[in-house]
Amino acid sequence: MVTASSSRGSAPDPAKRIRLVIWILLGVIVLAGGAWYAMLTLNKPPAAPAPATGAAGAEQLVRTDSHRLTAPAVEKAQLVEFLDFECEACRAVHPFVEELKQEFGDRVTFVNRYFPLPGHPNSGTAALAVEAAAQQGKFEAMSAKLFETQDLWHGKTESQGPLFRTFAQGLGLDLAAFDAVVVDEKTKERIRADIADGTALGVRSTPTFFLNGEKLTLTTKQDFREKLAAAVK
Repeated sequence: MVTASSSRGSAPDPAKRIRLVIWILLGVIVLAGGAWYAMLTLNKPPAAPAPATGAAGAEQLVRTDSHRLTAPAVEKAQLVEFLDFECEACRAVHPFVEELKQEFGDRVTFVNRYFPLPGHPNSGTAALAVEAAAQQGKFEAMSAKLFETQDLWHGKTESQGPLFRTFAQGLGLDLAAFDAVVVDEKTKERIRADIADGTALGVRSTPTFFLNGEKLTLTTKQDFREKLAAAVK
């Protein structure tokens, strides 16, 4: 005689079902994790050393691989900007900084460094895209493109990596090389190094400028221009 319990078979183990659901979710996360990894790891604030006081150390302010946008024959001053491509203030000041480059670029070395902020979901991804473009000589072109199109992608929670890749294509970049740099751990480490240096120097928001090692407090465009003019005398 077959009992009722034996005809139904053993009941599924709830614990096994929970474990199965967890493994499925982990699989989904791994498959979609590339862009999220870039955002989370790049935007995660590093352990902050004590903020620097007075003039910033050259080894922290500018590294050998920092992006120098001008190369004056005789450098009279150095202007370093820590920026975030998803930052609206960075976008707003960008055209004026371009004006200053035209005006003072023969005497001032303009340097850009990455500082993606935790509150901007695609700022880390944007920094990766710019660095990948920089490896093909298009740092300024990709930077300008991201600022020009910021309204299209600013604040979106989903990864904008695919959109940034179309920008790379529009700039005529080698996409295979671009993709390789974006996922390269060395690229992420490079951006983390900028974040760590900025944090050590007391950077808390973007854009933050240092003129000859001194952190600037700016009130107007005229004030900015006058400070540069005084530095190159």
